[in-house]
Amino acid sequence: MVPAPESSSPLFLPRPDFAGLLAALEAQGYTCIGPRTADGAIVYDALTSADQLPHGVRDIQAPGRYRLEDRPGPRWFAWANGPQALKPRLFAPREVLWRAERRADGSLDFRDESSAAEAVAVIGVRACDFAGLALQDAHFLGGPRPDPFYQARRDRLFLVAVHCTHPAATCFCASTGDGPRAASGFDIGLDELDDGFVAAAGSAAGAALLAGLGLAAASPAQVDAGWEQSRRAAAAQVRALPGRNLRSALFANLEHPRWAEVAGRCLACGNCTSVCPTCFCHAETESPALDGGSSEHGREWDSCFTAGHSHIHGLAVRPDTRSRYRQWLTHKLGGWHDQFGRSGCVGCGRCIAWCPVGIDITEEAAAICGPAAP
Repeated sequence: MVPAPESSSPLFLPRPDFAGLLAALEAQGYTCIGPRTADGAIVYDALTSADQLPHGVRDIQAPGRYRLEDRPGPRWFAWANGPQALKPRLFAPREVLWRAERRADGSLDFRDESSAAEAVAVIGVRACDFAGLALQDAHFLGGPRPDPFYQARRDRLFLVAVHCTHPAATCFCASTGDGPRAASGFDIGLDELDDGFVAAAGSAAGAALLAGLGLAAASPAQVDAGWEQSRRAAAAQVRALPGRNLRSALFANLEHPRWAEVAGRCLACGNCTSVCPTCFCHAETESPALDGGSSEHGREWDSCFTAGHSHIHGLAVRPDTRSRYRQWLTHKLGGWHDQFGRSGCVGCGRCIAWCPVGIDITEEAAAICGPAAP
């Protein structure tokens, strides 16, 4: 369900004035990142001009399939998502946490690596990725000792949402309650119309930036058009999980024959965990210099599908694909309720599209837990 519009005073940003938004962000010291087409996909990259946005492009997604096609029209955000989310901007795929150097007397000097970060504004963030960000925040910042590297990047992040209007066939954020309209977490929220954007502030920083653009108020018809797009986008989704809390059903079916069936198709490649906006598994690495004089201690993305991820005391706790896939699904859709009070799935559908063999998480969950209620 898409909630009713809040009482606010949205502004209208004409399409030619979008450059003013980018210029205002740059003037405040932000490096702008936004969606661009590269290598047949929509990816986040440096954005200095609206001309670099994916004009007249739609994404076609299905299990194990992703491609772009031209759809003539004025819109820049008439697509669902690409393989990236906000995660790589906050939880780096690889980074050095600290270094050790050998002193002349043979003792070791340990030094923390700097956690400084540049100010970044991300344009075009989707609702599912705000939900993923909230879960990443809970993991990296919710404990007694917030992660300093994540915290440094998070504190210098400005987020511009564009509410979804064109869900892919793999999207199911409506069933998880995470879209297609971003409810919170953004500094500025945009509804894209043919001639421009209805803009609403989501933070004091966003309100201040919009105030400086000299925009006129959006008309009631423009505001209604934006909300109607969100309602249509929710209604257009064809996939759904069988429920929002599958914890009991999953843990009651740990020996279900479907685990072996899906393991026969799964390559244990970890693509699903790489593109997932909420997965946060990582490995600690040591990279000693060849001369033995120094070493770097790093952190890099890992996956519960790798053989080494469950290696404990000389053996792998999850030695085969069946046990690894079961761990991923039961943790994502079940165990996260104990950790974070909700499922770890935000309905973005990336794991479906980017799985080389087209495994569909909604299909597997329904096979094990039972289909969704009509």
